Amino acid sequence: MTQGADETRWTSPLRVRRGPGWAAQTPTWQEAKPALIAEALKRAEGRPSGNWFVVGASRGVVVGGRPRGGTVGGVEIVWWRTETGALRAGPGACPHLGAPLRNSRVVCGTLVCHWHGLALDGNAFAGWDPYPVHDDGVLVWVRLDEVGGEEPLERPVVPARPTPGSGVEAVFTAVGQCEPQDVVANRLDPWHGSWFHPYSFVDLRVVRTPRDDHDAFAVDVSFRVAGRLVVPVRAEFTSPEPRTVVMHITEGEGAASVVETHATPLTPRGDTSPRTAVVEAVVAASDRRGFALARAAAPLLRPLMRRAAGRLWRDDLAYAERRWSLRSTGRFPG
Repeated sequence: MTQGADETRWTSPLRVRRGPGWAAQTPTWQEAKPALIAEALKRAEGRPSGNWFVVGASRGVVVGGRPRGGTVGGVEIVWWRTETGALRAGPGACPHLGAPLRNSRVVCGTLVCHWHGLALDGNAFAGWDPYPVHDDGVLVWVRLDEVGGEEPLERPVVPARPTPGSGVEAVFTAVGQCEPQDVVANRLDPWHGSWFHPYSFVDLRVVRTPRDDHDAFAVDVSFRVAGRLVVPVRAEFTSPEPRTVVMHITEGEGAASVVETHATPLTPRGDTSPRTAVVEAVVAASDRRGFALARAAAPLLRPLMRRAAGRLWRDDLAYAERRWSLRSTGRFPG
């Protein structure tokens, strides 16, 4: 199969793995030095976030749809779209008598309280003051200065992604009993991949750890498709801000694809039973000629992508929750 004068021959991204089984793979515990992971986590926590928090998927908030709501750092918030598609966000309690605005209705782009009909168009009114909100096309961010406690930034630190419209994105959300740092630490430990997730990753090898001139983990890994069929890639893990870890595929099939893991605290800092939301955005891209079909089939692919993310996070949240449990009882540093 050729393509024009270049005579570029199509090749399959799949490879047949002939390596050792799970128990015969090389142990990674000596490489996964706790101090190295802790240092990477400390550097991540030292970067500015500008008090921006990811609260959900952009496509989850639609014009004419119901408002969305939740808590961030113990602060109740609500967000919705106007008739023009613009996002609005603010406190989740009605300023009149405290009704939960997430259960109210959006009428002609205005949020109307379902208790007594107080209407909010997104501007300050009756003691209700809006929060800065940002739609990056994949995720919704809300700025909460009282929660973040940092110098505010005008825009969140959004990771580099494939060109808008060139990929297929899906957003998965889960909640665990832990703090954001436990989620980030999980992602800054790439050595656990083939051991903890053998159903998804094989032959994982960390080929570079963070250093002064390039603060990233580089990993050679094969994604398991079925049986011995795998897709080998090189990926880099970076942390552009305290609550985000990004995996960029830099070589192999789907180069430029990203997986963004965002950890949003739901409970106040210092809570004795903390809860953290994991909001993971997968943006898949490919320069293969047939990828246009994948974009056309995006509505069918998104549930499959979320299911795959959910399988991983079933285990990774157990990791993060275990880490928090040990830290909270003094059995683990941090």
